[in-house]
Amino acid sequence: MTERVDAVAELVAAGGVVVLSGAGLSTESGIPDYRGPSGVARRHTPMTYQTFTGDAAARRRYWARSHLGWRLVARAAPNAGHRAVARLQHAGLVDAVITQNVDGLHTAAGSTRVVELHGRLDEVVCLDCGNLTSREELDRRLREANPGFDVTVTAVNPDGDVDLPDEAVAAFRVVDCGFCRTGLLKPDVVFFGETVPASRVARCFDLVERARLLLVLGSSLTVMSGRRFVVRAAKRDVPVVIVNQGPTRGDGYAAVTVDAPLGRFLPTLADRVVAAPADVSS
Repeated sequence: MTERVDAVAELVAAGGVVVLSGAGLSTESGIPDYRGPSGVARRHTPMTYQTFTGDAAARRRYWARSHLGWRLVARAAPNAGHRAVARLQHAGLVDAVITQNVDGLHTAAGSTRVVELHGRLDEVVCLDCGNLTSREELDRRLREANPGFDVTVTAVNPDGDVDLPDEAVAAFRVVDCGFCRTGLLKPDVVFFGETVPASRVARCFDLVERARLLLVLGSSLTVMSGRRFVVRAAKRDVPVVIVNQGPTRGDGYAAVTVDAPLGRFLPTLADRVVAAPADVSS
């Protein structure tokens, strides 16, 4: 792995880096990936926007599962990979972070200028009046509406829900918007089948086009939502480096690819390119 670290370090040390991160960066925080080594895609079908808005039973099932899964996501802490990205940014080498993740862990690790491409799971939006509230507030209201609803779970899916049997879902009560009183509530994240806001996409394209290097971390780039930024970088002659466990659909655009655990590779990279504080004790 030393040769790969050296190759990436040489590019990162020049600065002007924009990071594009995916679910693989958060697996070591206990949040699984869909398609990586801990992937759950084959056994878990994520909720689509069309199903969520059009099927009351599906909505109840989603909120019952998400109500429990959210607690596990809320307890997740940044791992060594997140902290290494923040360290690179604080050293002036990383200009911005574009993340496909909805867990908020980049910000929790201390990164700034983070564009959350798919939104944040800790915020809830009313689809009728547009009011935005915290997930903590919704959690309180759901607990009040469902006293005694407590199922032991040990694993959370990548989109912040858990698997529950039908009988555990049947009695669950969903609450409406606390502001307008009738609106449908939805996590302020982009569901499958939903479109990322155009202004957010435009901001990401601008960051990529101004970058000296696009560093992709923990994304298989299977869907166009993230892959389009790799394609844009290649078209603008911005070098692309991909660090991921397993192949990605962007490998053909990359100047360097590294297959390695991010929690090990990124701290090593940061140690290589960030100067240690001077010893002023002597």
